[in-house]
Amino acid sequence: MVPVLKSLALFLLAGVCEIGGGYLVWQWWRNRAAWTAGVAGGLVLFLYGIIPTYQPVHFGRAYAAYGGIFVVLSLLWGELVDRVRPDVPDVVGSLLCLAGVAVIMYWPR
Repeated sequence: MVPVLKSLALFLLAGVCEIGGGYLVWQWWRNRAAWTAGVAGGLVLFLYGIIPTYQPVHFGRAYAAYGGIFVVLSLLWGELVDRVRPDVPDVVGSLLCLAGVAVIMYWPR
């Protein structure tokens, strides 16, 4: 797999784990879902902590870039799961974040 595509796939997988795990904990704690939702969320969040270690760059760069991916995925999660449609500032901000990810991760050094 092309290194950039592999890196993006890792970001996507990490994002789904972080947002999905956080969502399960949110449902358990805030919305009184079953305790099993909280435990499952904690386990998924633990998995999220492992996935970025496979990025080909150092910790700081991987997590800085992941922040931009997280912004985009959070808004997508909100639209797909919570049915809250992003507005124009959300979309513009997301595009700016993705530009930042591209510079941080993939700018030739």
